[in-house]
Amino acid sequence: MNFKLPTQIMLAMLFGVVVGVLFKEQTFIFSAFLEPIGNVFIRLLKMIIVPIIFSSLVVGVVSLGSVQSLGRLGTRTFIYYMVTTFMAVMIGLIVVNFIKPGIDSSIDLSLFSSNPIFEGVSHDVSFVSVITDIVPSNVISAIATENMLGIIFFSILFGTGLLALDVRGSSVKQFVEEFNLLFLKITDWIMKLSPIGVFALIATMVGQTGFAIFKPMAFYVATVLLAIIIHLLFTLSSILIIVARYSPITFFQKIFPAIATAFATDSSIASLPVTMECLEKNVGVSKKVVGFIAPLGATVNMDGTALYEAVAAVFIAQVVGIDMTITQQIIVMLMAILASVGAAGIPSAGLVTLVIVLKAVNLPLEGIGILLAVDRILDMFRTSVNIISDSCGALVIGRLEGEQFFDSEV
Repeated sequence: MNFKLPTQIMLAMLFGVVVGVLFKEQTFIFSAFLEPIGNVFIRLLKMIIVPIIFSSLVVGVVSLGSVQSLGRLGTRTFIYYMVTTFMAVMIGLIVVNFIKPGIDSSIDLSLFSSNPIFEGVSHDVSFVSVITDIVPSNVISAIATENMLGIIFFSILFGTGLLALDVRGSSVKQFVEEFNLLFLKITDWIMKLSPIGVFALIATMVGQTGFAIFKPMAFYVATVLLAIIIHLLFTLSSILIIVARYSPITFFQKIFPAIATAFATDSSIASLPVTMECLEKNVGVSKKVVGFIAPLGATVNMDGTALYEAVAAVFIAQVVGIDMTITQQIIVMLMAILASVGAAGIPSAGLVTLVIVLKAVNLPLEGIGILLAVDRILDMFRTSVNIISDSCGALVIGRLEGEQFFDSEV
């Protein structure tokens, strides 16, 4: 019996949970077999990220035909990103203020001040440094350090330069287009291994952490998940129906492989090749829109991360007994939106940029230590929301550009 890829991935996830529970005590199985398999799968995805981002963005920009079209598409994309991220943060703040998961908490922050894991979280992150990193002083260095904002900036600049050259840059355009096709073919090969990779990642996560990590912070976890569900059901689904005129149910079915990959890898960037393939082949969004929107969104559009950071900041304030004013919460909202733009599309990057949010309202950075126990689980969910929003944005922009999709009418 031949199952389609989304079904294979779903079965792999379920089988991974079962194996993780059954062999939880057999740590050797995870360390010797499953964890290395999961790591190889992530490495395969990460291996093609930089060439995919560069070639897709350049091809996407060039295919727009003119700098004016780039400006139009860029403006629409920026508005979409700001609206959805703003709505995500607003929902997060409303839900956390309503549930109040940190009120009457017995958590002692001093227990986390010397946590060795917490020491890995940088205290030197600032919004200014995030902005500065957008323009790389050395492109090769940006690639080596995985400075995605810098790579995106250079790619858009490169593509804009080719647009300005017109016919004189035709040979370079052809090279980049064929370069892009090459890595899309490699993506196809890697995707055939995705059920195995997803199984290994889920089994390892469940086997090593179990589900007990939810217990001490159940209300906090429930708050984040409830806010995420509301954002998906109301904000993004409404945008799909009203603007993109596309069925949310069909949409989730079509991009499920991308959602599952994001959930398993905790990385918007690692999921990018899968997201692009789903949008082009399953939904029918044009190559020029996908090539521009998806790579940009994987780094810039972080609804789930922004929502999480707003909830986390208010939760920490509740834990330490600080009653945040409306002004402080507005600052949290703005900083969560801005910080999410600079969050790398890698596992737990939201913890690093959360420092910016906490510093803005003078909340104790030790509060991040509280979140470590459940961060892996929540990161899987917020990363999934990130790529869902990116995909939704591709449909919205494609529809505004006059495109027709597969099974498009609601």
